[in-house]
Amino acid sequence: MNKEEFIISIKELGIELTEEQLVKLNKFYNLLIEWNEKINLTRITEEKEVYLKHFYDSLTISKVVDLSTKETLCDVGTGAGFPGIVLKIVFPNLKITLVDSLLKRVNYLNAIISDLKLENIHAIHSRGEDFKEKFDVVTARAVANIEKLLGFTMHLVNKEGMFIAMKGNIEEEMTSEVINKINKKYQITEINKFLLPKENSNRSLVVIKNK
Repeated sequence: MNKEEFIISIKELGIELTEEQLVKLNKFYNLLIEWNEKINLTRITEEKEVYLKHFYDSLTISKVVDLSTKETLCDVGTGAGFPGIVLKIVFPNLKITLVDSLLKRVNYLNAIISDLKLENIHAIHSRGEDFKEKFDVVTARAVANIEKLLGFTMHLVNKEGMFIAMKGNIEEEMTSEVINKINKKYQITEINKFLLPKENSNRSLVVIKNK
């Protein structure tokens, strides 16, 4: 997905970027590649692949939530900053907390935040289960099995908030037995399945709220 295709594809998600936001995404890409030579952040390094599998993929969260209406978001197990840093660039209204258990990644994230001159976003060195705060939206992208993931995330969701698990193919993971088990404690409000453009790989967004 080249930059022109990226711009067209995210318009279909209801997102239109300013020139400044496009410049920041491009700078983020260059910084990611630079840092990736020092610490292992991603196997995906080709620009077209990053725009598709990291940038566009991060923004597919817009299929299930209007982030322009939300105030706070926590990205658990953010890794190289996906979706958190992309969401901050595109939705500057959000106050974002990035949580990662690896200190060298947290140092990288805070350096990226500084270099991109992003405000109201910071990275915390912590495991999700140890972190204590409340947010409107909590997300985790390709982090762990859904049942295990809930133990890292649901305590961070405020009363009216939501957790959004960003995953690939969930057919084996989300059996009717697992769905029923989750719904006994929480409430699955939406499972949005779609194909990533260009390569047609499976993606799923699972939206869960506290009862």
